[in-house]
Amino acid sequence: MVITKPKTKSTDATDTFISGAPDSGNQAKGVRKGNKRQISLTITPALLDRVDELAAELGQSRAAIINMAIYRAVEHGLIKE
Repeated sequence: MVITKPKTKSTDATDTFISGAPDSGNQAKGVRKGNKRQISLTITPALLDRVDELAAELGQSRAAIINMAIYRAVEHGLIKE
């Protein structure tokens, strides 16, 4: 009779499990919502009112307007006036 070592479990699954722990330090900030991450944003009431007005004019949500503004700033840069 031959004695064999038991097969070792995949370390990939173990590493994935451990890196998914809240205290692993590898977590991205924000709550995952599908393909996006939810974040917290602090904005002045006056600016928020302007964002809401623009959203209403364009028939978009507040989040869509904020996403579009961030996308444009990242892709095209910020322009000084």
